[in-house]
Amino acid sequence: MGKRVAKVIAHHALTPLADGSLENYRLVKEGRSAVQHHDAQEWNVGEDFMAGLIATPFASPRATNLALHSIRCALEQLSEPLPTSDTMLIISTTKGNIELINHARADVRLGAMAEQIAHELGLTRQPVVVSNACTSGVCAQVVAQRLLTAGVCRYAIVCGVEAQSRFIVSGFQSFHALSPEPCRPFSKNRIGLNVGEAAATIIYAATPAEDIQPNDWVLRAGAIRNDANHISGPSRTGEGSYRALKAVMTGAKADELAFISLHGTATPYNDEMESIAVDRAGLIDVPIGSLKGYYGHTMGAAGVLETILSMAAVDDHTVLATLGYDDELGVSHPVKVASTNRSTDKRAFLKLISGFGGSNAAIRMQKGGVQ
Repeated sequence: MGKRVAKVIAHHALTPLADGSLENYRLVKEGRSAVQHHDAQEWNVGEDFMAGLIATPFASPRATNLALHSIRCALEQLSEPLPTSDTMLIISTTKGNIELINHARADVRLGAMAEQIAHELGLTRQPVVVSNACTSGVCAQVVAQRLLTAGVCRYAIVCGVEAQSRFIVSGFQSFHALSPEPCRPFSKNRIGLNVGEAAATIIYAATPAEDIQPNDWVLRAGAIRNDANHISGPSRTGEGSYRALKAVMTGAKADELAFISLHGTATPYNDEMESIAVDRAGLIDVPIGSLKGYYGHTMGAAGVLETILSMAAVDDHTVLATLGYDDELGVSHPVKVASTNRSTDKRAFLKLISGFGGSNAAIRMQKGGVQ
């Protein structure tokens, strides 16, 4: 067997908008948002807040059960079961079952949570947990690509999941990072983020490069770069994000990209940092966007969820609008943000994400072709 690549063979997204990838994409394209007002007293937090929360009841622990639902829905798309001994489960989350922190439950630990999910699915390999702040969902896909192309396993199930809790909401409030209104990524008047929750799954298969078909999605390149700037603040020069973008663009050209799906949290420093990184990487003319206005910041699920929606957008020849962007650019570098949906004929995109501790990660996804 020659060079192997990581090919997408199934995916699923469970969000406050819909249960299923294509239905989520349809509603996002229509401009629907899941972000709503939530009362401080009901959550026992200091202030009211805006968030995208899943209304459908799931039993506790919610993160575990949200993940199981999404993974099972993705598995149902396959024509035959995956070999349990040759499939790696990779869970991406920042807080997992943090709701159990006061209940002395073993599955409050991320490793125990992943093991329970693997057991429920009948998978026999030791699962992997990626918990690298908000970059986790992209980092998990990079880990999957490395394992698959190195021959460690034939299949990788990557599930990003986050269930919101008082612990998380109060934490963001302590940073004064939450907006009391729907977030406005890259806008001059942006004041902060909204939180969200989701479970999103992508199943990758190790596939000979020569077998890739024109409509196959392939993770062509992935990079994780930590600039160690600050415990919570992004680098003012976008150093880690710049290095991640440069790494994944090795051997590729900017005019091949439909868009860059940025993190776009709508906090003052994140959006500014990303505009700097995009310019430094020579990608200033590539359309960029953020999906946070539709769901809020889904943390450990964000990188997986936003990759799924970006694949659907390219399949539909569309650059999705950045919901909340009001056409008054609020960053120092002239990134190309769309306030309305636009058409594209390109077949590749970048997903960039950043997180606490100076962590940054990027992937380049391409439809078909051998590189």
